[in-house]
Amino acid sequence: MTGEFISQRALALAPSATLAMSAKAKKLRAEGKDVISLSVGEPDFPTPPHICEAAKRAIDAGRHGYTAVGGMPELREAVAGTLSRKIGFPYRASQAVVSPGGKYSIYLALLALVNPGDEVLIPAPYWVSYPEMVRLAGGTPVFVESREEDRFAVSAGAIDRAVTPATKLLILNSPSNPSGQVVPPAGIEEIGRLLERRGLWCLSDEIYDCLIFGGAVHKSIASVSEYCRDHTVAVNGCSKAYAMTGWRVGWIGAVPRLAAVIENIQSQTCANLSFPAQAAALAALTGPQDCVAEMAAVFDRRRQLIHRLLNAVPGFSMAMPSGAFYALPNISGLFGRTLGGKRINTPLEFCEAALEKALVAAVPGEAFGAPGHIRISYAASEEVIEEGCRRLAEFAAGGR
Repeated sequence: MTGEFISQRALALAPSATLAMSAKAKKLRAEGKDVISLSVGEPDFPTPPHICEAAKRAIDAGRHGYTAVGGMPELREAVAGTLSRKIGFPYRASQAVVSPGGKYSIYLALLALVNPGDEVLIPAPYWVSYPEMVRLAGGTPVFVESREEDRFAVSAGAIDRAVTPATKLLILNSPSNPSGQVVPPAGIEEIGRLLERRGLWCLSDEIYDCLIFGGAVHKSIASVSEYCRDHTVAVNGCSKAYAMTGWRVGWIGAVPRLAAVIENIQSQTCANLSFPAQAAALAALTGPQDCVAEMAAVFDRRRQLIHRLLNAVPGFSMAMPSGAFYALPNISGLFGRTLGGKRINTPLEFCEAALEKALVAAVPGEAFGAPGHIRISYAASEEVIEEGCRRLAEFAAGGR
């Protein structure tokens, strides 16, 4: 065998910055270091008991085999009902496809929609996986800037200026990972009208729609008009709202023809997710919802705590997040300084030094299209948040 044997597509794929930082933190922990991780977007709550019990019953009943590709019928019905309630237009079970996680659901939708050479608009800051998945699907990511003074809520005008004859699709994520900000309903309405005028599709990642704080309102772009409903792939899942990250249950809602194509792609790739995970998801969607409200209330308290503590760190500044469980502080005030024996000129250099010297893991903003920033996850206890921010403040002040 001669020459490079790995595919160019695979070689061009960038690793996930969030998972890379998490791996570094785990390695240090394995070495006995007391690392505070504020890097991973994973709720620190256990999956609610009634959801776990539903999975146990499925296992005890011997439900271990293959299921229907797009999800068991009763779960697809529950997803369709959830979509109908949240979006305000009726969805049928045939328009819902259940997949192994929201992340895979996004990739399936891109495979179903994007042709080679199609441009996909991605507002920055963005989740690290969007550009890479677009490239894997053969598309070209085009980044749309949002302004920090607007709390990173992308405007219809900025999107419009980025549209070219090759534009096919907009990826919209509100509440946002990494900024934690929410596009207000009026902004969603404007973007929806723009999509219709320009004849564009939208992939709406709504995985954090249950985590909204401080009077902010989540509005799905699929709810703006019949055009938007018919040209939006709404993606959601159980991981964030129900603390079910490891269960890997996500879904899409789309027009019947597109849903059928997505289901067909899934049939030729991963086939289906396990019955116990689907039974758990059904219990999550149809069972009591007080667990969601209780977890959201805790995240709200943590949001306020981390906003206060990070804004007190020398060189840090940030707006109050409105949703999800992320903060995106601007740390450019530290650039040019020497911290922990290292000259800091980028978020990556700061995060590497902070992990090495202060034993705090955060994610550099470069990975999210947010130069000058770092992403902090407050999916951690108040005690962990307080200790992590204390270490960051000490490190930023030059004392560690």
